[in-house]
Amino acid sequence: MPWQPLPDRDPPPPAPLQSALDAVLRDLRAPRASAVRSIFDDWATVVGPQIAAHATPATLRDGVLALAVDDPAWATQLRYLEQDLLAKVREALGPDEVTSIEVRVRRPGR
Repeated sequence: MPWQPLPDRDPPPPAPLQSALDAVLRDLRAPRASAVRSIFDDWATVVGPQIAAHATPATLRDGVLALAVDDPAWATQLRYLEQDLLAKVREALGPDEVTSIEVRVRRPGR
């Protein structure tokens, strides 16, 4: 007699990959996948084109968003504007995803 699986009464519907990925990331104390995607994909919309031309998100880890800037003058300016940037990022992602911002100078091509 060939093998046949037991019939299920009502198998559970497939779960969206997004929710499973978010659960795994939550267990790892990482930000939600949608938050990471949003901050990287929509950066210019969140902070505006002028800032986005000189600063890009590098990492989002343990609530700290690290920004890579192309010039030390922009690093100084963004450190001065940290609370304004943080408010814009929190508005886009929610209040708990990003708790602080670090600014690092990274020359283009590196």
